[in-house]
Amino acid sequence: MISTPGLPADLPTPELPTPDLRGHTVLALHAHPDDEAIFTGITLRRLADAGARTVLVVATAGELGDSRVPLRPGETVPERRVAELEQAAALLRVSRLVLLGRRDSGLPGSVSGNHARALAAADPLLLARTVAEIADDEGACALVHDDEHGIYGHPDHRATFRIGATAADLVGVTSYRTTVDREHLHVSARDRHLVHGAARAAAVAFGRVTAEIGLAVTGTPEHLASKRAAMVAHASQIDASDVPETGFADAYGYEWYRRSGEAGPLDALGNAHLVAPIPA
Repeated sequence: MISTPGLPADLPTPELPTPDLRGHTVLALHAHPDDEAIFTGITLRRLADAGARTVLVVATAGELGDSRVPLRPGETVPERRVAELEQAAALLRVSRLVLLGRRDSGLPGSVSGNHARALAAADPLLLARTVAEIADDEGACALVHDDEHGIYGHPDHRATFRIGATAADLVGVTSYRTTVDREHLHVSARDRHLVHGAARAAAVAFGRVTAEIGLAVTGTPEHLASKRAAMVAHASQIDASDVPETGFADAYGYEWYRRSGEAGPLDALGNAHLVAPIPA
């Protein structure tokens, strides 16, 4: 057993591979600040701990998310969210953070999606070329981005799929498509993952069934503690009470992907679902 501040002391330590990923670079593309911690926090931290360089690209500043905490005099929501993102990235040992500068599109059907700078209204090929240039300059061997469903159907997450998948094709590297296992969450974390509330707000379904998912990444209690700390760093959006220490591992102890292309760095972190990859 490992006792880690912020997580139960009796949480079992999983047997995890310890790959040497020095010389590898992975680019992770997300729609909003906090997505990186919620959906890929363990993965990013484990990649860094294994020696990989991680590049985090975030498309918007989450302009439409109301702040749960008072803003400083003169501070705006996007300024606060970017500052929180920087703190979370540091906790996850991200090597480089890049902001694409698009605008939050809001929930499905929202008029915000028609804004001139909205991510959902942007030319995905143009943004994919930008992401591909970053990946190429960094020598990235894999891209992480949302799956075809946008995890839970948010327009910005769907846009991130189109941008990320196209960028991976342009560079010719493996892509890992982020999702959640809704069967696992139904059994282990009923209504305790933030995606449950997000899906209700958007009035959409979320995730995939277990058989559709080819890769699951987990971590030690230290990795989970880092993920929780990174989530709570987004204090304008996530209160510590939203992610209680008790049961945190049940709700957030796995991160799920569908792979397109050859096995890459995320596969080296270990797999809980031995399912064939989706076609390239």
